[in-house]
This record gives sequence, C-alpha cells and structure tokens, in this order.
Amino acid sequence: MALRMWASSTANALKLSSTVSKSHLSPAFSISRCFSSVLEGLKYANSHEWVKHEGSVATVGITDHAQGHLGEVVFAELPELNSSVSKEKNFGAVESVKATSEILSPISGEVIEVNTKLTESPGLINTSPYEEGWMIKVKPSNPAELETLMGPKEYTKFCEDEDAAH
Repeated sequence: MALRMWASSTANALKLSSTVSKSHLSPAFSISRCFSSVLEGLKYANSHEWVKHEGSVATVGITDHAQGHLGEVVFAELPELNSSVSKEKNFGAVESVKATSEILSPISGEVIEVNTKLTESPGLINTSPYEEGWMIKVKPSNPAELETLMGPKEYTKFCEDEDAAH
C-alpha cells in the first residue's frame, strides 16, 4: 500500500497519468505535458529558439526544451557584434557532452549585443535559458517575421507532439 501511495504521489508530481489496460491489467503511463518551461511573452521557433521582442530589440536564446535534450552545455559559439543574422540560418553552435548543435536564428537582423558571459559560463544555457543564458540581441530588419513564430501554447503542443513521435 505504501508503495502504491508513493507511486501515485510521484506520478502526480511528475504530471503523469495512469490508466489501466483492461487486457493486461497493468498501468500504462502517459506524459500529460511537456516538462520544459515555456514562458508567456516569448515567441518560439520550431528549431527550439526563443525570442523576446521589446521595442526595437529582440533577445534570442535556446529553449528549456532544447537545453534539456542537449544535456550539459560546455561551449557556446556565438556571432560577432554588428554581424547579420538571417531567419532560419545558422548563427552559432552549442557543444554539449552529447553533441554539437547549430543554432538557427528565428529572425533576421543585426546583432547589437552578444552574451559574453557564455564564453566563461556556457552552463548558464542549462541553468537559466530564458534569463542569464540568452545568446544574442538583435535589431530586427523585418519585425513581421516575429508573427510567423509560435506562441507559448503552440510551442508546448509542438514539443509534446515532437516528444511523442520519438
């Protein structure tokens, strides 16, 4: 009984639901939502980058979902200040203990700031992907591109569907 109560409270904490299969009479667990943080007020690309647009500046980073799949980030390669980035084109890379992954820009524009903290502390991408782990700030050349990105609800569904396919 204690084990069943522990399993139930653990499933609730992890947001798992249990259904009993009539043919096998064993629990079948399904994940009810993406475990990653998805923040309101941000836009999301299907390549798992986020954008926070404030006035004439767009801050860009990789999502909590992306960093979770990468594992511990040990190196970040970012563009030079005043360089140009183009929507859906590579602007840098992150190297983790698992792999090296390209980072695609969710918008086009001029890089007006680079997060130099990531040179010394690339793990900020893991511990604070939406705050201290941001990568670049861009002056968008085509602000209408922001409207092609997903909102939080669409991105959460996208992650759930993507995880279920794997």
